[in-house]
Amino acid sequence: MFITCGEALYDMFVKPSDGGNPHGVTVDGVVGGSPLNMALGLARMGNRVSLFTRISNDAFGQRLRDFMANNQISDEYCVAADQPTTLAMVETDETGHPSYSIYSNGTADCSMEMSDIPGDLDPRDGLIHLGSFATVLEPSGRALREFAKQNADTHFITYDPNVRLVVVPEVEPWRETTDELLPIAGMVKASDEDLGIIYPDQPIEAFIEKALVAGADICIVTKGPDGALIGSADGRLVSVPGQKVNVIDTVGAGDTFMAASMHYLAAQSACEKGLARDVDLIEMGSFAVKAAAITCSRRGADLPSLADIEAFDG
Repeated sequence: MFITCGEALYDMFVKPSDGGNPHGVTVDGVVGGSPLNMALGLARMGNRVSLFTRISNDAFGQRLRDFMANNQISDEYCVAADQPTTLAMVETDETGHPSYSIYSNGTADCSMEMSDIPGDLDPRDGLIHLGSFATVLEPSGRALREFAKQNADTHFITYDPNVRLVVVPEVEPWRETTDELLPIAGMVKASDEDLGIIYPDQPIEAFIEKALVAGADICIVTKGPDGALIGSADGRLVSVPGQKVNVIDTVGAGDTFMAASMHYLAAQSACEKGLARDVDLIEMGSFAVKAAAITCSRRGADLPSLADIEAFDG
C-alpha cells in the first residue's frame, strides 16, 4: 500500500556520562530517520509498507534490515551499498525538544543515484511518500524526486519537507524542493517551524492556499502542542486542538502525525487524487494528534499501534 522514501539511520541519544568523567558522554542508539519512522508507524497501524532507500552493508545497516524485518517493513525497494550508515546525534532540552548533529557526508541513504530507482512497482503499492533531508540533499534528492514524478500519474504522492538545516543549511534548496514537489502532491504536511524557515514572514494560511492551488487535495500545518490547521481543496479550513500529555521528547512526533494521516486516508479508501479532499478533516486531524501525543510520551520515535491510538483517552 505505502512506499516511504529517503533516509534510514540511527538516532544516537547523547547525555552526560554518569561514570564520574565530567567530559564524558553516554550514547544510546535507536533506529530512526523520518521515512523509516513513518514506515514503522504505518506497519504498526496494520498496513503493508515498503521503504525505498540505500542501506549500508555495515553493522548499523544490518541492524536496520533486522529492524525492518521484525516490524513487517518490506525492504524490496532497498538497495545494498558499501557506504556507511547515516548517524544523527540527538540531545533534548528540558521540554523534550531535540537538537541534532547529523553525520551524512557520503553515507548510503544520501548517495542514491538514478540507477537505484525501481522499475515495476508492486501493484498493491498505491501511495508514495517523500520528505526530510534525503529529498533535498544531492545526489539522493534528485533520484527521489524523479521517482515520485515518474509515478505521480498512477500513485498518490504525499510530502513533508521536515526541514533539517543541520544537514542542508541553505534555505533555498528546501524552498526549491518544496516548490518542485507541491504540483504532484495529493497531501502535504509541514510544521509551523518548517514554514518559518522556508517561507518566513508569511502566515501559515498562505502556505495552505499555495499547496491547494498547486493541486493538493489536503494541506496540513502542525503547530506542536497547539494541534494543527488543515485545509482541503473543496474550501474547508479547520483547526484541530492538541492533546495534553507528559512529554518525554518530541522525536518522531511529526512523522507520527503524517503516518496517522496517511493511514486514515487509506482506511477511508481515499488515497487517490480528487478523493482525499472529501474526508472528514476534523476526524483525520484528531486521529493524527492522538497518535503524535502518544509518541511524545515515549522516548525516541516509538510510534504507536492502531490499538494504542484507539485506546488513547487524553
